[in-house]
Amino acid sequence: MLSRSRSGVLGCAVLLLCAPAASFGQRQAAKDYPSRPIRIVVPNTAGSGLDAVSRLVGRMLTDTWGQQAVIDNRAGASGNIAMEIASRAMPDGYTLIMITSQQPIVFAMFEKLRYDLIRDFAPISLIASTPFILVVNPAVAATSIPELVALAKAKPGQLNFGTPGSGTSSHLATEMFRSMTGINIVHVPYKGTTPVVTDTMSGQLQLTALVATAILPAIRTGKVRALGVTSPKRTPLAPDLPAISESVPGYEWTGWYGLAAPAGTPREIIAKLNAEQLKAVGTVDFRERLAHLGADPLGTTPQEYASHIRTQVEKMRVAIKVSGARPH
Repeated sequence: MLSRSRSGVLGCAVLLLCAPAASFGQRQAAKDYPSRPIRIVVPNTAGSGLDAVSRLVGRMLTDTWGQQAVIDNRAGASGNIAMEIASRAMPDGYTLIMITSQQPIVFAMFEKLRYDLIRDFAPISLIASTPFILVVNPAVAATSIPELVALAKAKPGQLNFGTPGSGTSSHLATEMFRSMTGINIVHVPYKGTTPVVTDTMSGQLQLTALVATAILPAIRTGKVRALGVTSPKRTPLAPDLPAISESVPGYEWTGWYGLAAPAGTPREIIAKLNAEQLKAVGTVDFRERLAHLGADPLGTTPQEYASHIRTQVEKMRVAIKVSGARPH
């Protein structure tokens, strides 16, 4: 029978022998990656702005590597369903997740989640940023932000605003607008962006604030009326639209999209995905396609993206406190 000290020495020796083998295995996996289809989990409905950007990224990866990138839409629960699925996936690079400006809000707002935004994911790169656009149904008697504020004050509690769910970027962006203007409007949470757009066009909802990627098509066809953008200044994506801050000083809200993998995904695979994303952002075609969707291209290192997420979580904690927003 081995003594405890001797067995401990042997155990350490085994670990030391296994470590190079494990490292070699990871390098080999990265070298062969990808050898089968990649799943990109998307925390929103098909047809949403996030879905459109995700499909653009998926097409880029498919064209680059010849392996199909499959979009897996998992809307609902403010993105928590998708995030939980991705956090529990095998960390082998074959399940990726699109993280947006919504996730730091949810992480800061909800007390009990089955995943940790900081610990359970390996950031790859920020992909794009986009302003939100506040729109109303064409039947609403407001053609500007000041007119909307005046209408809401004249009819307290009679205007409904839709969002893709409690705790989403759309929700908090509108809550900030409500708080800063002192109006009383009613929140109607949905399970995804597409039904919000549909009901705003039909008049079931009077207004909504959604990312440009999601609402621009409806604006271009005249199905909704755009009143203002949430970026600090006017944006080239919609140069004729005033910034909401022009009539509500200090108001600002910007959305963003980024790609991540489950924590524990080999660094070599993260680096390979990051390199392809940065390469794509440098091409005219990718940038033009993003611009058509209403998004400005971004490209970062994994470390910069991780820092961005941490900073956003702290910023959202402050924003939630100031706005008084609560999950419903």
